[in-house]
Amino acid sequence: MKAELLIRRRVAFGNRDFAELVVWRVPEPIPPTKHGFKYRLVYVVNGVRVIGFDNERGKGAHRHDQNGEVPYHFDGIDRLLSAFVEAVEIWRKSHGED
Repeated sequence: MKAELLIRRRVAFGNRDFAELVVWRVPEPIPPTKHGFKYRLVYVVNGVRVIGFDNERGKGAHRHDQNGEVPYHFDGIDRLLSAFVEAVEIWRKSHGED
């Protein structure tokens, strides 16, 4: 099985911020993960990543935000997408972007 692109979407919120979501189904888990997905979800403001979720070889699932990088417990694509949307909404509201 080849890697299968499941989601590739870019959502512009305005002139200065956007979200980009990329999710692949992969034939082999990306170590140290046990699931068959590779993903990158990012929210960018003025060219700077302010929120990100990804799973990188050797690091596994993690989240990036203003506080740095922290592990993220992956429990499915739907929960991942919900967590990302919630994080973006919270950031936008706290910065007067809604």
